[in-house]
Formats: sequence, structure tokens, C-alpha cells
Amino acid sequence: MLPIFRSRHQADLLTLLYLQPDREFTITELAERIGVPLTTMQREVNRLLEAGLLDGRSVGRAHVIRARVPGRYARPLTELLTLAFGPHLLVEREFAGLAGTEAVAIFGSWASRYLGEVGPPPNDVDVLVVGSLPRADVYEAAERVEGELGIPVNPVLLNRERWTRSSDPLVQQIKESPVAWVKHLPEGEG
Repeated sequence: MLPIFRSRHQADLLTLLYLQPDREFTITELAERIGVPLTTMQREVNRLLEAGLLDGRSVGRAHVIRARVPGRYARPLTELLTLAFGPHLLVEREFAGLAGTEAVAIFGSWASRYLGEVGPPPNDVDVLVVGSLPRADVYEAAERVEGELGIPVNPVLLNRERWTRSSDPLVQQIKESPVAWVKHLPEGEG
């Protein structure tokens, strides 16, 4: 997705920070969230601090980092990151905490691009929600994400029994395609 960043780690770092501009993270927290070695994260943070895209400060022995907002590039960069890399953070924020949600994932074209498959930009975001919760809650969450992204968000709500049933064609299709998990079922349960 959008090969305009120096690395995927850099894009993920900027997305995490710019989509949560009021939040500060230690470099260790950032490395853990993004799944890279601490030294890699330190290099990425230093590059972005030097470029003026991030702010940092010391709190005791820790160094905390945040997006430079406001800043010259904040608004356009946030818009770009939201569309290209941010749907999983928005989906996590709106879906994962709904009462009765056991798992949440993005599948379809957005997940394919996010996980590295080449192709045209996605026109929508397909969201799988596994759990027992009101369908209205799921659709309201989808509308909130859609409002921020400006593209359709298509939720699919399945109870755990249907998700674990291997004979269901929809479940088979999702399981055989790229999936970007936002909230996993406990190990061995799906």
C-alpha cells in the first residue's frame, strides 16, 4: 500500500502516532506494538524526529514520542495514513471493545493490500466480527469507521459456532484469503 514511505515500519509508526495524536508512547511500546526490534524502532523514530514529523520528551528515564500536531504536514499526512494504513486502527477502536465481541478482523481487498499483495487501491473495507452482540451495534460501529474513511465498511457478524464450522462457504472464503486480525480469538479457537 502506497510505496511512498521509506519502509513499512515507518508507515506503521506514523499511522499509530498520527491516528492517536493525543497519545504518547515510549520507544519500547512502539517497537512492541509494531513488532520490530527496539534498535530498528529507535532508528525510525530518530529519522522522523529529525524530519520534524514527531515530537519527543523525557519523562524520568523514559523518552516518549508523539505526532507533531499541529504541524505543517499533520493534516495531509493524517489523511493519507488514515486511508492507506489506518483502517485496522479505526476498526480496532470501534469494534474490538463492543460487548460480546470475541474476535475482529479485516478481510478482502484492504487486507490483501495491507499484507503486501499488489493490486488496485481498495474501494471498501470488509470487517469480520465474531461474537454474540446486537447487529445494530456492529452496523453503528461500521458507520463511524465509514465516516472517517470515506469508503464503505461492510461488517459480517458471525457467532463463534458458525466461525469454527469448517463447512460454511463464507467462513471458508474468509479463512482462505488474507486476513488482518485486530482482535484474535484465544489460541486454538478458530
